[in-house]
Amino acid sequence: MAFDENLAARIRAHLGQRTGVTERKMFGGIIFMLQGNMCCGVHRGALIVRLGPEEASGALAEPHTRVFDLTGRPMKAWVLVEAKGLVEDAQLGKWVDRAAKWAGSLPPK
Repeated sequence: MAFDENLAARIRAHLGQRTGVTERKMFGGIIFMLQGNMCCGVHRGALIVRLGPEEASGALAEPHTRVFDLTGRPMKAWVLVEAKGLVEDAQLGKWVDRAAKWAGSLPPK
């Protein structure tokens, strides 16, 4: 299934000023890498974000979120944010910034 190209473009625009951003097709969608570490991406029409384990746990209590699970084995510290929670650019930016903060805290690959 195709992924939401408009959402990917919005993420690109938000990440645009950061250095070390690359893209990779993965999970049937697209993933944005920061310094070689997975940061966030698009799966179908939703945003997926990689957060620290504690932050991911708390994020799952927020509206329009759920565990990112493609195979019956949830991906640790990954949260899926449904399109309803990304209508405004500020909403998207909040999630992308959180993911970038985590990916940026990891050693470059």
